[in-house]
Amino acid sequence: QVQLVESGGGLVQAGGSLRLSCTASGSISNINVMGWYRQAPGKQRELVAIIARGGSTNYVDSVKGRFTISRENAKNTVYLQMNSLKPEDTAVYYCYADRSPYTYWGQGTQVTVSS
Repeated sequence: QVQLVESGGGLVQAGGSLRLSCTASGSISNINVMGWYRQAPGKQRELVAIIARGGSTNYVDSVKGRFTISRENAKNTVYLQMNSLKPEDTAVYYCYADRSPYTYWGQGTQVTVSS
């Protein structure tokens, strides 16, 4: 089992920044991909950004140039630096970890961007 604990959500004005953190504990060996998904009210959960253990990254087009994902393998922690936030970024953000064949999710952290 892997436990994921997120922090860093909150309320921010449009154009502001937030940094999300997610720390994994438990059976953390062989975790390859970690990342963030989000789910806005009435919408499906969507991938925001993921990072492999070796450092390769992938972002949804809508956040490219504004969000940066990073990872500290020694701390089993993944970060999401979110800049130039927009009201459409408002969602619950979920941390994700892939330890094939299993995937794990955090409890979610609310990000609200006011206009």
